[in-house]
Amino acid sequence: MNIPHTYDIIGIGIGPFNLSLAALLQPVSRINAVFFDQAPGFDWHPGLMLNNATLQVPFMADLVTMADPTSEYSFLNYMKQSGRLYKFYIREDFFILRKEYNAYCKWAAERLSSCRFSHKVTTIQYEPDRQLYAVSTVHTLTGKTELHYARKLVLGTGTQPYLPAFAKKGILPDVIHTSEYLNYKDKIGGKRSVTVIGSGQSAAEVFADLLPLAENGMQLNWFTRPDRFFPMEYSKLTLELTSPEYVDYFYSMSAESRQELLARQNPLFKGINYDLINQIFDALYEMSVDKDISHIQLRPNVQLNDIVYNGNSYTLDMTQVQQQQSFTQETDFVVLATGYKYREPAFLEGISERIMRREDQLFDVQRNYAIDLHGDEIFVQNAELHTHGFVTPDLGMGAYRNSCIINAIAGEEIYHVEKRIAFQQFGVAASIPAVAAI
Repeated sequence: MNIPHTYDIIGIGIGPFNLSLAALLQPVSRINAVFFDQAPGFDWHPGLMLNNATLQVPFMADLVTMADPTSEYSFLNYMKQSGRLYKFYIREDFFILRKEYNAYCKWAAERLSSCRFSHKVTTIQYEPDRQLYAVSTVHTLTGKTELHYARKLVLGTGTQPYLPAFAKKGILPDVIHTSEYLNYKDKIGGKRSVTVIGSGQSAAEVFADLLPLAENGMQLNWFTRPDRFFPMEYSKLTLELTSPEYVDYFYSMSAESRQELLARQNPLFKGINYDLINQIFDALYEMSVDKDISHIQLRPNVQLNDIVYNGNSYTLDMTQVQQQQSFTQETDFVVLATGYKYREPAFLEGISERIMRREDQLFDVQRNYAIDLHGDEIFVQNAELHTHGFVTPDLGMGAYRNSCIINAIAGEEIYHVEKRIAFQQFGVAASIPAVAAI
């Protein structure tokens, strides 16, 4: 009989954020950690791994650099080890290809002994007599079950593709989320008309990728709910809003003020890369010189209300929001860029009494990213948008958040955490809570 192993930390989910945590913990000998993920290996958004797509943050937003620039798990070390560092140097572009970031993360995951893929967490229970969390896993390939114990948990299961209820996933065969786009690319190529719905980067990337097909006669529509196709704001003073002190400022607000502010901050994290917007315009301009491109529609101010399946095509029930006029659009295929939402994993039911919640049942996330009653046992990654602000999904803040989590668990400063980096002051100093380094 195998005796269950006891770890200081069990991380659940191995996306970029928990992979960053694993990399930063690797040299910390006093903390014993293991990370489980049900996937067979690391693969970041494979359905949108377009050849020319880049990250929207500089390469320093890798797994470790902003916490430890000397780490062997940095992107620059990966480039050196893979023989591509000089090519990257000559390229002179801080924004790396998404597929290269994915390859880098796979490289790191393969070198981290704490990462265990093909392990699905099924249940978690708390054993008060031992003050440990009992985590049950099943190997997705062999069916073998195991029991593990942990003093602390870090939830990195991430967000999931969101589809509106009327999209009826599994019932409407040619209605997909952008996260599946490349899986359907060949099928889409045989359609007479395709419609993209959404206002963010994913919608723009799919639309740009389909433009060559539209040049050859495919009807291509792009509808978006906002009043314009807006770029992500990327000025330097605006980037200071990703600073630790702005997180302090946002966290110090009331829940109502946070919600109101988030609703106004879409251009900070949901917009389109400025260069991509220009590339799309330039492509349309070049096509219009000697072609009629009236079969290509770009229409802001449009809300999708419903999708009706006609057997071979779809009727989209739309509203022009500012004019409050209804209309319909026929199309053969629909790509929904409707974003991602956090979905609580079922295994949390076993420890629900240990988790703090707000009145709206969202996690009551503490400043150190803990959600448990004692504020030092269960931590979350990318589940704190409502408490910590729009930087929550930003890869550039992953190493910072993990530094905070590691220091909180260790009870001392393992990684130095900058408390102030901005030139701006975001509020009256006395109203902003001091953030401990541990």
